[in-house]
Amino acid sequence: MKAAILLNGEPYCGGMIEGDYVICCDGAYEWAKYKVHIDELLGDFDSLSAFPEGVAVNRFPVEKNATDGELALEHALDMGASFIAIYGGGGLREDHFLGNLHLLYKAHKYGAEAVMFTERAQLSISEHLRTLSCAKGKTVSIIPFGGDAHILHSSGFQYPMEDLWLRYGSTRGISNVIASEEGAVFYSEGTVLVVVNERIV
Repeated sequence: MKAAILLNGEPYCGGMIEGDYVICCDGAYEWAKYKVHIDELLGDFDSLSAFPEGVAVNRFPVEKNATDGELALEHALDMGASFIAIYGGGGLREDHFLGNLHLLYKAHKYGAEAVMFTERAQLSISEHLRTLSCAKGKTVSIIPFGGDAHILHSSGFQYPMEDLWLRYGSTRGISNVIASEEGAVFYSEGTVLVVVNERIV
């Protein structure tokens, strides 16, 4: 099952992957209502006061221990989603953006693939073998997430990474470039955040 989660961050203006089930968090409805069919509205609704007809509403109290995005992610995982696309997770508030990166990590640890699409990049969490397709010429950053990461071997990058340690707290791994149609990286240990930039501004 595929799922899409729409967040109330920077409105997403690009094309969207159609999910089997689309969960819209609170005020994200304002930017998403004409872009995609929404199956469910979820959140504490401190940003959205009027609800559309014909859409299921899953309401939570304002005082809670998780963001609307985390509640939506848990809901998608409980429904059996193996791939989750997240939109609207960038911009506006930096604390929410950093929290949304941890949603990618949580999905990964639960065995689901999650990708966050922003206006400028695709972000995902990875470890072990990862292949990036159709990305020739794009700038890619590989950032250790939660601790050091060790890249055993790479192929297809402008700057090869062989037996390379990415230390947590270092900027090593920022701004590599895909030099071929595919770039494969093997992480022998550790978890990394992979950022594929759509354009540099």
